[in-house]
Amino acid sequence: MSLASVRAFLADKAPDITIIELETSTATVALAAAAHGVAPGQIAKTLAFRIGEREVLIVARGDARIDNRKMKECFGTKAKMLDAETVMALTGHPVGGVCPFGLATPLSVYCDRSLLAFDEVIPAAGDIHSAVRITPLRMAELVDAQWIDVCQEVTAEAEAG
Repeated sequence: MSLASVRAFLADKAPDITIIELETSTATVALAAAAHGVAPGQIAKTLAFRIGEREVLIVARGDARIDNRKMKECFGTKAKMLDAETVMALTGHPVGGVCPFGLATPLSVYCDRSLLAFDEVIPAAGDIHSAVRITPLRMAELVDAQWIDVCQEVTAEAEAG
């Protein structure tokens, strides 16, 4: 269902975007970066959190780590990462294929400013074997995301791989 929901979402809102389907798994940032021949930072990972009484998605560069202090400052309370079963129920996508497109439940989506380091990012497309190539600004626009700054700074050593 999840790849199908992403396909339907893109057909409706961005028919020019092609879903890339691979034989190999892209379920982790490292696997996705290797499969697509890019640096890990260029993979746009989608993380699901419960913040207060609501669930949200945060899309960040693949090599970035969430900064708990920045999260609390941004949202006014502590955030708790959701478990795989809850993520699947809310998004319709399995962990490793979670993306902000074609969601089973309407969720607020936030894009971390870390994505802006790249002209093009590669988020999953609802399945552990699928992805799309898209500019960060267009991705945010398609899912009506707000831009936030909740990740730790990525060091030059991390960027080098």
